[in-house]
Amino acid sequence: MDKKRAAAEEAVKLIEDGMTVGLGTGSTANYAIEAIGRRVAGGLRTKGVATSKSTEALARKQGIPLVDLNEVEIIDLTIDGADEVDPFMNLIKGMGGALLREKVVAFASVEEVIVVDDSKLVRTLGTKSPLPVEVAQFGHRKTKSAMESLGCTTNLKGEGRPFVTDNGNYVYECRFARIDDPELLEAELHLIPGVVESGLFIDLATKVIIGTDGGVETRKKD
Repeated sequence: MDKKRAAAEEAVKLIEDGMTVGLGTGSTANYAIEAIGRRVAGGLRTKGVATSKSTEALARKQGIPLVDLNEVEIIDLTIDGADEVDPFMNLIKGMGGALLREKVVAFASVEEVIVVDDSKLVRTLGTKSPLPVEVAQFGHRKTKSAMESLGCTTNLKGEGRPFVTDNGNYVYECRFARIDDPELLEAELHLIPGVVESGLFIDLATKVIIGTDGGVETRKKD
């Protein structure tokens, strides 16, 4: 079985009847949504909170009842993917462009379960994946210059035809040699006017489920 699919289907086993579940965005999260759909067809009672319009469309296709985040007090469990995972379970997420909604949902979740294959594991964030940063369209080139002053090179997602998020913003992919202090970088990025949100997910994941050649492994927050 595909390692991503195996990790996603293992995560879906954590869903209990009556839970409100955050539905992530991306190829690995899609496997989870399909598996949830099969459980709903089998009688599972659950409500989903989508992190993007594409996820919403897939969830509806799979027959998963959806609810607006403003209509629930908490999300019991969110299942989402990641672009990088470090040994402390800090993440880079959002290369698909849904990072703002993904982070809002993660913050509202009791459990944030990340599903990846073992290629996403890194010793230090930023060594494989660029860091996506969602920025306001207004003055975005000024925002780009300010981000580059932090030591990265930047690429506007979509370039000649810029990608626009579900929130009407642009995404810059910021390439650092490595991110030794993700907490500091997160703080520095949020001091830049025009930055809406970064793809640094720090101290949000409670479990990471990893698909490997030898099977599925689970890491938990200490």
